[in-house]
Amino acid sequence: MMQTQDRLTKEQNPNPLSLNDGITASQNYLLSLQYPDGYWWGELESNVTLTAETVLLHKIWGTDKTRPLHKIENYLRHQQREHGGWELFSGDGGDISTSVEAYMALRLLEVPQNDSALIRAKDFIISKGGISKTRIFTKFHLALIGCYDWKGIPSIPSWIMLLPDNFPFTIYEMASWARESTVPLLIVFNDKPVFSVDPIFNLNELYAEGVENVKYNLPRNNNWGDIFLIFDKVFKLAETLDLVPLRKKSLKAAERWVLNHQQESGDWGGIMPPMVNSLIAFRVLNYNVADPSVQRGFEAIDRFSIEEEDTYRVQACVSPVWDTAWAIRALTESGLPKDHFSLVKGGNWLLDKQCLEYGDWAIKNKTGKPGGWAFEFVNRFYPDIDDSGVVVMALNNIKIPDEERKKAAIDRCLQWIETMQCKPGGWAAFDVNNDQNWLNEIPYGDLKAMIDPNSADVTARVIEMLGSCHLKIDSDRVQKALNYLYQEQEKDGSWFGRWGVNYIYGTSGVLSALAVMEIDKHRPQLEKGVNWLLSCQNSDGGWGETCRSYNDPNLKGKGNSTASQTAWALIGLLDAGEALKNLPKEAIKRGINYLLNTQNIQGTWEEGEFTGTGFPRHFYIRYHLYRHYFPLIALGRYQKLGDT
Repeated sequence: MMQTQDRLTKEQNPNPLSLNDGITASQNYLLSLQYPDGYWWGELESNVTLTAETVLLHKIWGTDKTRPLHKIENYLRHQQREHGGWELFSGDGGDISTSVEAYMALRLLEVPQNDSALIRAKDFIISKGGISKTRIFTKFHLALIGCYDWKGIPSIPSWIMLLPDNFPFTIYEMASWARESTVPLLIVFNDKPVFSVDPIFNLNELYAEGVENVKYNLPRNNNWGDIFLIFDKVFKLAETLDLVPLRKKSLKAAERWVLNHQQESGDWGGIMPPMVNSLIAFRVLNYNVADPSVQRGFEAIDRFSIEEEDTYRVQACVSPVWDTAWAIRALTESGLPKDHFSLVKGGNWLLDKQCLEYGDWAIKNKTGKPGGWAFEFVNRFYPDIDDSGVVVMALNNIKIPDEERKKAAIDRCLQWIETMQCKPGGWAAFDVNNDQNWLNEIPYGDLKAMIDPNSADVTARVIEMLGSCHLKIDSDRVQKALNYLYQEQEKDGSWFGRWGVNYIYGTSGVLSALAVMEIDKHRPQLEKGVNWLLSCQNSDGGWGETCRSYNDPNLKGKGNSTASQTAWALIGLLDAGEALKNLPKEAIKRGINYLLNTQNIQGTWEEGEFTGTGFPRHFYIRYHLYRHYFPLIALGRYQKLGDT
């Protein structure tokens, strides 16, 4: 189990360091976090639902006494807010689905209904409409223990497993994360199990309308997508009449797929939802708890867990490749010698992690050969473009003894990335042309995250990699990507951030990309992007943007200043300003001073806000190393200009 690395105090440096000293302190702190094997790895903090679902999973399997789940009670109590609920991100006012799952977990941990924490939680949940207003996946978890009726859960026809590759829709039209989560659920939704757990309880008190008045209707979209509600009724009728075509064959295919996609590390896709769903599917299939696949699955969850003296929580994912690549970039761009032993060790570790096997991406990409990098320690099925681009830039910045090995690895990655370009011209995270938007309208997809289309931020990463590393791909492909970025720029000059919060992240990334290409071709786009970032600077000199900007465009670029978002803005301004030969010096200096003034005595920064994005509007991440390496990159790039 991972032990927390967050050893910071709230104390800030009472006497801000000079730029040079601030960089040195930051470098030393980041170097102190490197693991002996050469990698960096920080916690990925999210909301409490995955920890709550882990309690449910262990209760279903009867393995709850084999882990320190009692510490989860302390964790959940610490995470409850004054209003009685639990949050998606810091300060969001509370989220009903998150709160219901936390409440469920506390009841599973034998906290009585009349406990003061649960009374406050109940009042909050009822005020938001109760269980009937929660997301589908919350209702699904409640249905597993009889606290919600399966008739209110959408059907997923198992025969989709048997659709041929040339059919307009297969499971490979779902995003990788949706696919990994859905296939095991075909098994679970077919059986509709209700597991007996100890203690026995219901959650009738959380139905605002009274449990006897619940209408188990699927939520309506009030658009053409409501036609899927009719299909769902047809699917349910077919299940009732046992008229589901090829049911046994398709369920067997789903089981084989789950078994074949389990990594040697025990997980599925390197993320928690498919891990939980696959283990539930094994339970439905009556696997023994001692079965090797089951054991490896639980051991993988253990490795995603963080146990402290009195708390226990589970991460949604782990990010060693991502963290290592960015840490290397931060250290080299702030002046650490390219052949520093820590960088060599980190670079060799990254080279060992290159994915050299065919994964799910190859289903739709028939020409590409393996060569990318994934996010996690092991994830051979799902390398991603974003990680791969950052790793290439990190490797390009360092010098290792075996330079030929490094060059060969970069060449393999470049060839793979080139073949992953989507039809509109951009790049997505994991797949090519994974853009059938109608999937977001199905009742099961209420998080609106069923697909993985190309995005400006991932596309910008590829363009920045090409320009900064002087790498070549077909010029028509590059121009097509640039045209895509032009089209994605919004009227005010900003770009949407799919994988980071939000427009500050997206705009910074695109500016850094355009700045290393032929500048005269996109000078207007750069100038508009710079002006938008300047318009968002806070009075304290920093930048910040709330996760609410995904819900309300009026909040784009607005929020309390944070170290990571200030660094993103500065990086974009520095790169674009230098390329345009027109640095906004005063704004940049104020931003740099913000970072130096808020740097603490350990040489790093505090940041409680969630600035990483899993699914916009639904799932956010607080990357614990973001506040360390991004500010160091900004300070390093500023230092290179000699304007100290």
